[in-house]
Amino acid sequence: MLSDVGRVRTLNEDAVAFVMPAGDATTDDKDSLLLVADGMGGHAAGEVASALASEVVRRVFFSLTGEAPDLLRNAFDAANEAILDYGQQHPESAGLGTTCTALAVRGGRVWLAHVGDSRAYLLRDGALTQLSQDQTLVAKMVRDGDMTAEEARISIHSNIILQALGTKPDVEPEIWTEGLAIAPGDAIILCTDGLHGLVSDEVIAEIAGRLAPGDACAALIQKALDAGGHDNVSVGVFRLSSTGETPRDRTSTETRQIKAFDAPTGDTDDVSRATRRLPAFARQP
Repeated sequence: MLSDVGRVRTLNEDAVAFVMPAGDATTDDKDSLLLVADGMGGHAAGEVASALASEVVRRVFFSLTGEAPDLLRNAFDAANEAILDYGQQHPESAGLGTTCTALAVRGGRVWLAHVGDSRAYLLRDGALTQLSQDQTLVAKMVRDGDMTAEEARISIHSNIILQALGTKPDVEPEIWTEGLAIAPGDAIILCTDGLHGLVSDEVIAEIAGRLAPGDACAALIQKALDAGGHDNVSVGVFRLSSTGETPRDRTSTETRQIKAFDAPTGDTDDVSRATRRLPAFARQP
C-alpha cells in the first residue's frame, strides 16, 4: 500500500492499513484485513477521522471472535462512535468524517465493509470488477436510472458523498453477509477517489495485472499525479498466491507496509484520548 499527498493538497488526509499473516502462516490459518480511508473536515480533522477509522477498525476486528460480517459491523460501529465523540469534543472540527473501505480475508473468501466513495476491486483473468458501490449522489442517480455513467463522470456534484463515518449516529455500512470466493492469481485493489477519480478502470486493471503489487502501487499513483493529482492518492494491490509460492515482490523496496495508526502531527494526544474512550475491547492493541 502506498499513499501520496498529491500535487495540490498540503495535508494527506488518507489512511491505509493492512494486517496479514506473519511468517509461514497463510490466510487459511489467520484472518487478514485490508483498509483505505479518506478523511474530510476542518482544522485538519480529516487526518484525525481517517486515522481513527484505520486504528479502531483494526483493533476491534482482531480483538473479537465471530463471523467476519459481525466483526466488520462491530468494527465500523466502534469507529463511527469514536469519530463522533472526537467531533463533539472538538467543535472546531466541523464536517469531521471519513470514508472507509475494508476487506476481511478468511480462508478462501473475502468480505467487504464499506462507507463512502473509496473503492475495492477484484482483478481476475484481466477483468476488473468493482466490489464496492460508491455512496455518492451521482452514483445513486446512475443506479436509479436518473443519470448516465458519462453524465456522472463529468457532473459538478460528483464529490457529494451520501455517507461517511463520524457524520451521524445511524451510518449504515454496506457489509457483505456472504463471502466472495477468491483463488490464486486473483488480485485485490483498494483505493481512494484520488486514484479512481483520475485513472480509468482500464488503466488500473492493466497496471495491476502487469506489475508486481508494490510496483503497481507506485505506477498507479504516478498516473494520478500525471493526471493532475488534485487530491490525496492512496492505493493497495494484493495478489493471492498458492500455498508455498513466494510472492513476486516479497523483497521489493517499493512495497511498504503502512502502520495501521500514524497520528497527524500535533493531534497525537487528541486521537489517543478518543481511542481511550472506546469500549475496553476496542482499546486493545
